[in-house]
Amino acid sequence: MLFDPLSGNRLGGANDDFVIVQWTAAEGDQWIAPLHVHHEDDEAWYVLRGRLEFRLGDDHVEAGPGAAVLARRGIPHTYRNAEGEEAEYLLVMPPRIAALIDALHAPHANVPELFKAHASELLPWDSSAG
Repeated sequence: MLFDPLSGNRLGGANDDFVIVQWTAAEGDQWIAPLHVHHEDDEAWYVLRGRLEFRLGDDHVEAGPGAAVLARRGIPHTYRNAEGEEAEYLLVMPPRIAALIDALHAPHANVPELFKAHASELLPWDSSAG
């Protein structure tokens, strides 16, 4: 399977070991995902352009072009655009996380139940505290 360009497409699916998507993060200071944990799956990012900030457990890290970040299973995490310009990145994940993301974008999604159904969990966090 070849996607040239990958942007706007998904490489891999439910019957594959991993899924890769190329996404952009608009400028702004909002977290892209709520703080959450995947109990059985790892998730990784590769920054193509701009900078992303990650919360991985108690650590905060920034990743620029060419940097990669891994959130191992069991580690609470979230991320956001760290600059005032659009960021572009690859997200590498197992099909279960890809299915969770798809389900979260459905109308009237029951977010806590969807996380639970995909071996994941939303965590309490005051995102305004950084």
